[in-house]
Amino acid sequence: MKSLKLLGWNSFFEENSELLKQNGFSFARIITEHKERYIVASEKGELNAEITGKLLFSSEDNADLPKVGDWVAVIIYEDEKKAIIHEVLTRRTVFRRKVAGKKIQEQVIASNIDLLLIVQSLDANYNHRRLERYLVMSYEGKMQPVIVFNKRDICPDVNKKLEEVKRIFPDINSFAVSAETGEGINNLKEMITEGKTCALVGSSGVGKSSIINRLLGFERQKVNEIRLSDSKGKHTTSTRELILIPGGGIIIDTPGMREFQLWAADSGIENVFNEIDELSMNCHFKDCTHTHEINCSVLDALEKGKLSQERYNSYLKLKKETEWIKIKSDPEEMQKREEKWKKIHKQVKYMKKFNRRNFRKE
Repeated sequence: MKSLKLLGWNSFFEENSELLKQNGFSFARIITEHKERYIVASEKGELNAEITGKLLFSSEDNADLPKVGDWVAVIIYEDEKKAIIHEVLTRRTVFRRKVAGKKIQEQVIASNIDLLLIVQSLDANYNHRRLERYLVMSYEGKMQPVIVFNKRDICPDVNKKLEEVKRIFPDINSFAVSAETGEGINNLKEMITEGKTCALVGSSGVGKSSIINRLLGFERQKVNEIRLSDSKGKHTTSTRELILIPGGGIIIDTPGMREFQLWAADSGIENVFNEIDELSMNCHFKDCTHTHEINCSVLDALEKGKLSQERYNSYLKLKKETEWIKIKSDPEEMQKREEKWKKIHKQVKYMKKFNRRNFRKE
């Protein structure tokens, strides 16, 4: 049995639950999710839980349903060790992405995270562009990012890679650990204090489960071998899960992500590419796209070598991706875009017809 505070309850949730408390509800936190069935942690211990039909049918999207890390209003049936979930409390932070594949839909990975531990391994998985994607969604979801490099024991140039990352992302805490030897794990433990929720995210094979086992002090999470040829492995963790760390702190384990597409990330992109955001303040046009306009400060910095071509290309790619998602996920925006292109096609058709007439007269 744990107090709500140890489970991550704080003043934010207290303020947003007053009315629910007056209506007789208790509160619990989602540990695991299995379709519409859940395990929750409460002051009465761990309980099996289900959502009400009202909550299920009033949710406009799957993202509105309870996810790992969510706080929920429940009615507890202590004798049955069961709870009924009536409402999801407002999320303080959220880590999300576009669902894998062609479908345009938001997927909430986990919520109410204080520290997002973005894990890469110091082998073939080491990739700045992939880091940028995770960092964008970390800032977009109002979480504090921390970059964790695993497998420092097999990397001959650890300090060089840490310096590279510090140069590109100077304001973000980053350090290297070895889940194999335990080196650097204590630095990670110091960050996961009582009541603080941390989530580990990253690709398959980077060692998230091995890091969690080191933090716990025993082999709780299943670990598989990875292929030496490409440093890739199977999804050892197949579901998201909230885990309490002995001595305080909470970890959310997540499956490895082979594909990580953005979801509505304007402010996140501004934060990660803050040097471009600052340069854009001096552009001649307020709606400058930084691609072809005159007196564009971003293009000027690029030409003078003050902005790297790689960062610029990545910025444009992520901006284009998030704009595409925004349009595709908004029916009104889609309609406006279709009407705009209809007018353009109509004008082009008219001009072709007009030119043909003039050509015949000549």
